[in-house]
Amino acid sequence: MKITSPIVSRRSLLRGSAAAAATSLAHAGRASAQDATAESAFEARIDLRLNVNGHQHALTVEPRVTLLDALRERMQLTGTKKGCNRGECGACTVLMDGRRVNSCLVLAASADGREITTIEGLADGDTPHPVQRAFAEADAFQCGFCTSGQIMSAVACIEEGHTGSPKEIREWMSGNLCRCSAYPQITAAVAAAAEELG
Repeated sequence: MKITSPIVSRRSLLRGSAAAAATSLAHAGRASAQDATAESAFEARIDLRLNVNGHQHALTVEPRVTLLDALRERMQLTGTKKGCNRGECGACTVLMDGRRVNSCLVLAASADGREITTIEGLADGDTPHPVQRAFAEADAFQCGFCTSGQIMSAVACIEEGHTGSPKEIREWMSGNLCRCSAYPQITAAVAAAAEELG
């Protein structure tokens, strides 16, 4: 059996090389344009007015900035904690228009013009909020990392009327994790605060 090699003329080799180079350049140009578009999207800024703890704040942020990052990094309100950054632990819980939200899942842009309450906004001057006082009296924290989120959820839980029994409190507080396992004390604190607030 005789093996024959294909005969490629110099002209067809040059034509094929030129076509391959042109195709490669066209793809590179498109990729470069896509990269530029993606970069300009991240460089874009939006102006916001956030009402946080009764005070108006004007911010200019990238569209991808979360409410949590705006609170902590732009407004220096560090009581709201960044735990999992995925909405699983509840450490970042704040109230938005009176409803509890995981601020790590909320874009700052969607909070524009909304009323935000953080842990820093609960106390009345030097007088702690009844829920804050109940947490301290029940020793409902150990390391304290989750406490601000727990307290914000407890405030909402009480306002929503979900404090009829310890089981109901645990159910409605289940979005907040305590890695130190202070759940019995947290439940007792929520029940005591609910009774005080009537």
